Amino acid sequence: MKKWLFIAAVNGALAVIAGALAAHARNLGATAETDIRLGASYQLSHALAMGLAALAGRNRATGCATISAALFLAGIVLFSGGLYLLSLTGTHGFAYMVPFGGTAFIAGWIALAVTALKLEA
Repeated sequence: MKKWLFIAAVNGALAVIAGALAAHARNLGATAETDIRLGASYQLSHALAMGLAALAGRNRATGCATISAALFLAGIVLFSGGLYLLSLTGTHGFAYMVPFGGTAFIAGWIALAVTALKLEA
């Protein structure tokens, strides 16, 4: 689970960088700035969730924790990545990625709940 904790930490750093970009880039426009901030917010919160899954992954819970972490990563790529690409390129086709990312986030949380049930006391 060390790999997932590492990926979570890198995503946390990238989320902070994206938030700083939104805060300091003057030529993005209000909509793009809002979308980048939203993407960064979801990326940061799900980086933390991915780290939680990594720390919970032991014994019988390892499989579910791995699935949860992978779903959080997929959600970050699709949801946050879709918003970032939409904001930076103006290509509206990237907006179609966002709902799939949201679905991955929800599935990741469900997998994390199953992970919790598999943890030994």
